[in-house]
Amino acid sequence: MRKYFLYLLCLISFPIISSCVDEDEFDDNPNGNFEALWKIMDEHYCFFDYKSEEYGLDWDEVRLRYSKQMDANMSSLQLFEVLGNMLGELRDGHVNLYASFDQARYWSWKEDYPTNFSDTLQRRYLGTDYMISSGLEYRKLDDNIGYIYCGSFSNSFGSGNLDEIMMALSTCNGLILDVRSNGGGMLTSAEKLAARFTDEEILVGYMQHKTGTGHSDFSSLEEQKLKPSSGIRWHKQVVVLTNREVFSAANEFVKYMKCCPNVTVVGDKTGGGAGMPFSSELPNGWSVRFSACPMYDKDMNCTEFGIDPDYEVQLTDEDFAKGVDTIIEYARMLINQ
Repeated sequence: MRKYFLYLLCLISFPIISSCVDEDEFDDNPNGNFEALWKIMDEHYCFFDYKSEEYGLDWDEVRLRYSKQMDANMSSLQLFEVLGNMLGELRDGHVNLYASFDQARYWSWKEDYPTNFSDTLQRRYLGTDYMISSGLEYRKLDDNIGYIYCGSFSNSFGSGNLDEIMMALSTCNGLILDVRSNGGGMLTSAEKLAARFTDEEILVGYMQHKTGTGHSDFSSLEEQKLKPSSGIRWHKQVVVLTNREVFSAANEFVKYMKCCPNVTVVGDKTGGGAGMPFSSELPNGWSVRFSACPMYDKDMNCTEFGIDPDYEVQLTDEDFAKGVDTIIEYARMLINQ
């Protein structure tokens, strides 16, 4: 028998906390691992009430249904499949089970929708002589509109790099900021980029922390504020491009940008991922990551299932056949108007 522990992952935009919560002991067998996982989620996952309202999730019913699949002689692969399927009931891209041989994941939040992004089309706009700084790809389009592609927030953006980008595009009539298929990364990077588009501190949302083991045990709402950058800031029109693969820190970035002046969001609804992830360990050594701190927009709406654009625009087959990105062209039209 061994104990499992709850660890706080390093979340860059908040003070790094090292915590270890002693829990009950469970046997290292299929049933013990099943019960340990169910209880970890039951006591620490943060969206039970929300998802019960959204699609009728009943975590006690889930336990009863999946416990019938437990068998003392089942293999590790069979156990992993059952536990992964149980976690899939949460419909959360931040919920993953990790073993040495696989990673259980729920990706229907993006796989069940059109991609609305094409590398092939994007290269027609970027060309081959685009510039790269801190992982951001950028250039001036032929109608004097700036274009920046941010495919990930895994990089830490340097202030000097962002200054150079803002300066290089400063003569443009407007800016297209494309975060399509950005699966997230560091919240600090998302905040640092968004801070280039406001001249004053603004309220961008709220978050809560779990305070107990009950499904509704949370702290009071804490304000999320976006402070303006001390570097060069953008004051002209900005169009942010989104699709269903915009997730986690990128979802938060869109939330921040919707609060900034002169910003319009175009494309598809984002993928969501509004819970700050934590991790824990099962008796057999497998680790589980899950959402533990819910975040909301400035109107106190949960963004776990995504953020709607101001203009919903889909990439059409007709435009694709012509080598045209429907979503980029819509953004150009808005700016040129």
